[in-house]
Amino acid sequence: MGRRFFFHIIAITTLLFSCATPIEDPDLLSMALASDNSKIRNVMDSLAQYELQVRYTRIDRIKDSIIFTDYNFQVKDSNYFYPASTVKILTAVLALEKLNEMDSLDLYTQFYVEGDSLETTFANEISKIFAVSDNEANNRLLEFLGQDRINHSLKDKGIAAVRISHRLSTENAFEVTTRPLIAYLNDTTTTWLKPSVNKPPVPLALNGIKKGTAYYEENTLINEPFDFSLKNYYPLSTQNEVLKRIIFPEQFPKNERFNLSPDQHSFLLKAMSDLPKNMGYDEMDYYDGYCKFFMFGDTRDTIPKYLKIYNKVGNAYGTITDCAYITDSKNDVEFMLAATLLTNKNGVFNDNTYEYEDIGLPFLAQLGREIYNLEIAQKQRQ
Repeated sequence: MGRRFFFHIIAITTLLFSCATPIEDPDLLSMALASDNSKIRNVMDSLAQYELQVRYTRIDRIKDSIIFTDYNFQVKDSNYFYPASTVKILTAVLALEKLNEMDSLDLYTQFYVEGDSLETTFANEISKIFAVSDNEANNRLLEFLGQDRINHSLKDKGIAAVRISHRLSTENAFEVTTRPLIAYLNDTTTTWLKPSVNKPPVPLALNGIKKGTAYYEENTLINEPFDFSLKNYYPLSTQNEVLKRIIFPEQFPKNERFNLSPDQHSFLLKAMSDLPKNMGYDEMDYYDGYCKFFMFGDTRDTIPKYLKIYNKVGNAYGTITDCAYITDSKNDVEFMLAATLLTNKNGVFNDNTYEYEDIGLPFLAQLGREIYNLEIAQKQRQ
């Protein structure tokens, strides 16, 4: 009896010790990137060519607290990539913040930019930024804000690794003086919002700021690397930090949050997750995955209603990027994912020969699916 009792105590002690010993959470990002799927392997087998950077954020909820755990692959602020349309999330959220500081204007105030034929509202332009990544909508809001206000506002919130220097896809991209806005206070009264004069951009000194072997300027081939030193700078870690502040503002001190009213915050979240078809765009041209690269960018599949993707994508000069918060109410899964890669095999910029469809979109879509499935599998084990 004594011998049997002794081994019983040893067994119980061992069991208690093993239960008390914390099991380290698996690195889902490493597991996803190790996938045998060809859409992942095509990029992982040629990392130098694709300049891949990825950040996955695991989200743990403990009572009223939210714990972020970031997993990085080759993420480095000093390694430059062109952010393209991902910067539009900044003009959207900071336009809301500026409206919140003005008594006479709001989301639904009608306005037009001097010299522009379109009369619109701030709500319309912000919605277009997320639904179809409209360049002109972004530029109208930049005229409202100015480059200096954007950069100073971000710095004041502790978001330092960023520089907005230009508009998108327009001849006056680097113009430092903004065009004035004319806003309607009512049916008969307008107000003129004075322009701002902004500092010209200082060249960036970052790794990879000159890329490729040649580029086209108009129709002339220039046999030199393309220089991005005056372009916008919005690294992956900063994109992730901005998204955290938007989705989970209460997790940050007040001085680091965006100053939005509850209604503005709700509007922004809806705009970020909404699909083009819900705004009246033709589903044939603007399918669900049109601006949802993770999980759906390489398909025409319908995104199920229980799955919400709050994100901003970008693709230009062969660089394709997405930064997203993905939540699944059916399976109780949520995570953040941001990734960028360069798809310009021939090394020539402005020739419109990029591998978005063959490499970029399939990689981002499959990466999103890999992380999503691993999250579900982990949730089921808990």
